[in-house]
Amino acid sequence: MDPTPAVVWQPRPKFQDRVWLHVLLFALTFGTTTFIGAFQYAGFLDEFRGSTALPMAFGVLLVRGLWYSVTILSILGAHELGHYFACRYYNVDASLPYFLPLPPPFPTGTLGAVIRIREPIPGKRALFDIGIAGPIAGFLIAVPALFIGIAISNVVRLPPSFRGDELGEPLLFKAALWAIWGHAADGYTLNLHPMGFAAWFGLLATALNLFPIGQLDGGHITYAVLGRRSMYVTLAGVAIVIGLTTVTSSWVVFALLMVAMLVFFGPRHPRVFDEDQPLDRTRLFLAFCALAMFVLCFTPAPITLNDLIKR
Repeated sequence: MDPTPAVVWQPRPKFQDRVWLHVLLFALTFGTTTFIGAFQYAGFLDEFRGSTALPMAFGVLLVRGLWYSVTILSILGAHELGHYFACRYYNVDASLPYFLPLPPPFPTGTLGAVIRIREPIPGKRALFDIGIAGPIAGFLIAVPALFIGIAISNVVRLPPSFRGDELGEPLLFKAALWAIWGHAADGYTLNLHPMGFAAWFGLLATALNLFPIGQLDGGHITYAVLGRRSMYVTLAGVAIVIGLTTVTSSWVVFALLMVAMLVFFGPRHPRVFDEDQPLDRTRLFLAFCALAMFVLCFTPAPITLNDLIKR
């Protein structure tokens, strides 16, 4: 009898998660975004008057904070679940979404959400579909939230002495604002409802993810379309982000992250086996749609501190 034990190869189980950790992070993020949303709603009711008193009992205000938290978590959750279900479709092992809480004084209550893809993506079509599924899913939630959020906002007279932070207005935001409120008279400005702010943040997150750089969604899409030539787009994208830091300091952190990604992972996207195979027309059309989403969601100055431009 041969004493050598038989070796039986078994594939590693996929889609195995510590569900409790994902639930805990979601609960913490729900708490921080609801807390931040409560103060956003108080600011919305204040209409730039600068009052420090709460307009209602804090418990009631927390309920109003759901306008922000439910909206932003829906946008971020849809984005990451888009990636996740695309990974499930292609049997590429991936984690459930990790929601990232961000406590006060940061004004968003969250750093966003991510999934972890735990094995290489084998082919170009799978890479493209997984990369684009998230931005499309999040965008489909953000657009109606934007129009509803702006519709329940109001236009108010800005106090002459007021100086606050200005939110940059992506093209889609400008279009929704004009369609609903038209052109505001001099001295008036939009008092943005927390749901509208959540949608604005969702547009910004979509634009950041669609930057054609490295391991971002836009980097996956660009590599799937251009192959090795995408390296030049990555280098140009990083240069543009660095240039944007001269427009506003709000790009500094993102620029540092992109440079770090370039240093640690290099400018080339990890190869897939069918790198030289062209994409089909449907996916090329979707790539064009991703570019359109980026243009509609992008703003060169997301936040300008202490310089509210009056309309």
